[in-house]
Amino acid sequence: MDKMQILLTNDDGIHSPGLWAAASALAELGFVHVVAPREQSSGAGRSLPGSSDGIIRPQPLTVNGKTWQVYAVGGTPAQSVLHAVLEILPEPPALVVSGINYGENVGSGVTISGTVGAAMEAASLGFPALAISLQTDVEHHLTNSATVDFSTAAYFTTYFARLILEKTFPPDVDLLKVEVPAGATPQTPWETTRISRKRYYIPLRPARSSWAEPGPLGYQLDQDLSDDDPDTDVYAIRVKHVVSVTPMSLDMTSRVGLEDFERLLREG
Repeated sequence: MDKMQILLTNDDGIHSPGLWAAASALAELGFVHVVAPREQSSGAGRSLPGSSDGIIRPQPLTVNGKTWQVYAVGGTPAQSVLHAVLEILPEPPALVVSGINYGENVGSGVTISGTVGAAMEAASLGFPALAISLQTDVEHHLTNSATVDFSTAAYFTTYFARLILEKTFPPDVDLLKVEVPAGATPQTPWETTRISRKRYYIPLRPARSSWAEPGPLGYQLDQDLSDDDPDTDVYAIRVKHVVSVTPMSLDMTSRVGLEDFERLLREG
């Protein structure tokens, strides 16, 4: 194949309109292979559960008049990346994109995100990776709602995908995490940010009268985040309403002097 190979996945499943908005936009950069979870996989993080069946189902999908050969995987977003690289793609991808996600992935919960988890898995294999999400109301997060407009997020998907392909990043930048605020346009400015230490989504106690009843955990948006630091991903989309671009590293070691920290541990 002469075209650049791009792998596209997500955590909302193979039928997500956000996935297909990204696919259509990325097609101008190269040949897009769509390999995504068969089922909704939000919150899967970078997990590789042994309970996944790994079944790959090739299927044609027609989107905006164009028919794509896509692959629905019985597994998580991270497993979809692995199956794509190990079994499906004819050659290693030049870029792996995960998204466009329903709902922002910001703050201390980014490791919960299947969108970010898939990009981290790709980065761990040495591939340039982009995780992109669109700020949406919580009621849209698990719906694949057709009422959400992904056009601006699709624009920024291509914009940052092109930059990743063109630029040489520092060694500690393994992937980019991009958050597009609700109501953004292609003219909305973007800023580089760091991940906020705040818990963005507050977990909710299950509504049940007995532990023997099914009791899925819920969550709601923290409404009071305006006091966050101005250089964070949360502040960027919630207060400034700009696109947040966070360079992420796979090295999750605390940024402290290791010798000083060891001395602290050993002090009597």
